[in-house]
Amino acid sequence: MINGLGVLGWGVGGIEAEAAMLGQTISMVLPEVVGVCLTGVMPDRCNATDLVLTLTEILRKRGVVGKFVEFFGSGCLSLSLADRATIANMSPEYGATMGYFPVDEKTVEYLVQTGRTDEQVEQVVTYLKSVGLYKTYNSNEDDSIVFSGEIIKLDLGTIVACMAGPKRPHDRVAVDNLKNDFVKALTNKPGFKGYGLKPENSTKKFPLKFKNESYTLEHGSVVIAAITSCTNTSNPEVMIASGLVAKKAVELGLKVKPYIKTSLSPGSGVVTKYLEISGVLKYLEQLGFNLAGYGCMTCIGNSGELVEEVIPLINEEKLITASVLSGNRNFEGRVHNLVQANYLASPPLVVAYALAGTVNIDLETEEIGKDKNGNSVFLKDIWPTKEEIGKLMSASVKPQLFKEVYTKISKGTDNWNSLNVNITY
Repeated sequence: MINGLGVLGWGVGGIEAEAAMLGQTISMVLPEVVGVCLTGVMPDRCNATDLVLTLTEILRKRGVVGKFVEFFGSGCLSLSLADRATIANMSPEYGATMGYFPVDEKTVEYLVQTGRTDEQVEQVVTYLKSVGLYKTYNSNEDDSIVFSGEIIKLDLGTIVACMAGPKRPHDRVAVDNLKNDFVKALTNKPGFKGYGLKPENSTKKFPLKFKNESYTLEHGSVVIAAITSCTNTSNPEVMIASGLVAKKAVELGLKVKPYIKTSLSPGSGVVTKYLEISGVLKYLEQLGFNLAGYGCMTCIGNSGELVEEVIPLINEEKLITASVLSGNRNFEGRVHNLVQANYLASPPLVVAYALAGTVNIDLETEEIGKDKNGNSVFLKDIWPTKEEIGKLMSASVKPQLFKEVYTKISKGTDNWNSLNVNITY
């Protein structure tokens, strides 16, 4: 995540970490650096999650294991620091040792937004410019950059709304092709894109009685919908977007089916603050996306149990259920041992699929549900514009929020500070 901020760093194994702690030297092979030149601007309906899933697919195909990846090009200027952190944080999934963005004006904007003083910001910029580490973008400069590895080019204008799954984070699938992709997977031979069902069993319906109400489940029915993962849920744009999707849905009268396990676990306490200030948190809560805590939860398998009534359908009837989460990893059995189809998606898409109740749907052409008057509601009816998202972000994501939360972190909570600890040396 720090690589999105222009900080060079990556995870190491226990042996290397222990050696460093003990003051010993370690040796490493100088990694190849692969350049990714970004140009253009993403379409209005797309966000950082759509971009990172696309990059994960591209870089997995290229093969960047053991390599550094550096992003550059004029397209970087259209990406916020939070967008870059989302991309950098997914380097394990696209296989690189790290994914790096150099420091530029967007980095400075982030420092200001998160409450750094003018003096601190000026000191950082002055130093980095003096040592040649402050990046400015122009086409001539980009053409002259030399990398030890090849250069991959990506036009951000080609990004489409997408997800990844059902079993690997680099198996990207466009939203408008998800239904087709999932239906094929049902009868494909068992594998990353197959479940080995007989054709006659792939369209079976399964009645469910839950809380005195009757429902019908099918292969692809969503049983877990989680807004989770440290970077996706610390990105103001996608979090505000998910709140606006919830707001529009609630106002139209849409609901999430009660057997779907929904949760909200932001990566920072600041997120809760700006969701409250922007007025969208209450709509997420009305759809069942209640605050479950902070940090890694569903994305590392801490989803908890499914509702009891669904479990026999999975175990006895071989129902293939689905989860939709905004995490980084969806390997089979990771999210929940009973959920076989797991899709990574942006937070607003998590809300949309929770409302739809199934991944066996084309959200571009099929209705999500009915409004209060019985009219069909489509994804386009509840999807916010960039202007709507930007307006709420400007009004609610303020430097003071970061200062307040960070101060509390350093001071500790009353419960923490009241602990009795015997100091021993």
